[in-house]
Formats: sequence, C-alpha cells, structure tokens
Amino acid sequence: MKPFICVTAIAAPMDQDNIDTDQILPARHLMMPRDELYGSYVFKDLRFDEDENENKNFILNKEGFRSAKIIVAGDNFGCGSSREGAVFTLVDAGFRAIIATSFGDIFYNNSFNNGLLPVVLPEETVRSLRQQLHNAPGAEITVDLEERKVTGPDQGTHAFDIDAHRRDRLLKGLDSVGYTMQFEDQISSFEENYLNNLSWEANSNI
Repeated sequence: MKPFICVTAIAAPMDQDNIDTDQILPARHLMMPRDELYGSYVFKDLRFDEDENENKNFILNKEGFRSAKIIVAGDNFGCGSSREGAVFTLVDAGFRAIIATSFGDIFYNNSFNNGLLPVVLPEETVRSLRQQLHNAPGAEITVDLEERKVTGPDQGTHAFDIDAHRRDRLLKGLDSVGYTMQFEDQISSFEENYLNNLSWEANSNI
C-alpha cells in the first residue's frame, strides 16, 4: 500500500450528497479482475451514457478536472452497499484523498486499508473549498497527514481529526495485514511458547 504523507493535487468539487458505492463502482464491474482496467470503472455510469459517450456535465469530464486526484464532496460520501471495490477503483484511478462532511461507515473503514485518506471537515469549510474549485478549475489542494491539515486554493488551512492508529498506518503504508506482520517475531514466539505449555496436555491424552 502506498504511504500517504502529504499530497498536493488538482481537486474536483462534487456538490451532490449521498454519492453511493454503486455510483462509484457500478455493480456489473464488481466481479471484474483487479487489473490495469479497474481504475477506468470509477464513476462509469456518471461519466458515460449507454453508448459510451462522455457526459459533458459530469465534473471529472470538464476541462481542468480530468486529472484530479482529490475529490471534495458533500455529505455521506460512499454510502450504500459494502463493496470494497468502490475504494479499489478510486485508488486505481489515482485518487489519494476524499474530503467530505461525512462518509458511509464501511467505505470509511475500507479507505484506510487501501491507502485512500477520507478527511472530514465542517460543512461550511467543505462548501467553501468546492466553490473555490468551481471558480478556478485546475486549482490544487494540499492534504498533509503529518500535520493533519488541508490547505485550500486560497491558502487557507483547515485542521482535521484522525484516529492516531489509522494515521500511523497510512503514514507507513500499512494495511491491516501489513501492520500485523510487523509483529511476526512476537507472534511466532507466542505460538511456540503456547504449544510448549500445552505439550503436557497432549502427552496426557496418549
């Protein structure tokens, strides 16, 4: 998993609330292999019509936002079904952070396991950031996980809270398995001691 320390990138404003996991990754793509195409499924039905023509009104198809790697959304981003593929496709498409007023719980948890940083900021702040982006397509936002702050296009800074354990894992690029494997020696030692302590019981059953 790619570490997240400080990212400066073009950001795209998504004004809608309740952008759900089916909008992020349509269900028909769920069983597709996670190969080099997986990132192309992100927001597929919002980006294209049934004939694969671009929807010119969708923000990521507009000039200045096509190469965005940060999304500034509304409320309850990532709600809906518990498909981890929604996070996979965002990550594989190059997105590093989502800023919103709130997130779907499962999406929020899945994000940390895949190197995507979900940032919660107050509604007024998020609305202001989106307006700045609308006013200046191609503008950048900086998300600094070390300092726990977001810097908007106007250079205003906004602090955010994050669980210390999750922050540490993201800074080091560790998913749940990677974090656990840091303690491989201790785990092996515990297993060995545990089995040794049980040897008398095994022998007593012979």
